[in-house]
Amino acid sequence: MEKSLFVNFLGDTPLVRVMDFLIGNSIFDYTKTDIAENSGVSRASLYVVWPQLEQYEIVKASRKIGNTTLYRLNKENPVVQKLIELDLKLSREYADMEGKAVARVAAH
Repeated sequence: MEKSLFVNFLGDTPLVRVMDFLIGNSIFDYTKTDIAENSGVSRASLYVVWPQLEQYEIVKASRKIGNTTLYRLNKENPVVQKLIELDLKLSREYADMEGKAVARVAAH
């Protein structure tokens, strides 16, 4: 799995990987198993960072299907909003750098 700009910038930790996945897929809701699998962390690692995600209201329960709870990114949280802004800023900066590199190559 290739690391995103967000993970490269903030560090490759389970918490950052989970945040990266949730930010990139914020319109959907997921089970904890889905979050672990799609973010590339073990369930054990997810359960280590999960209390932080709940304590700071980064995630919120969105619905229940039977005994299973689904979660999504809490986009109303000001911290989450800033992390989304950071992710977008990193993407724009990278795109600008790539564009300048292509322009330099084309100029030669």
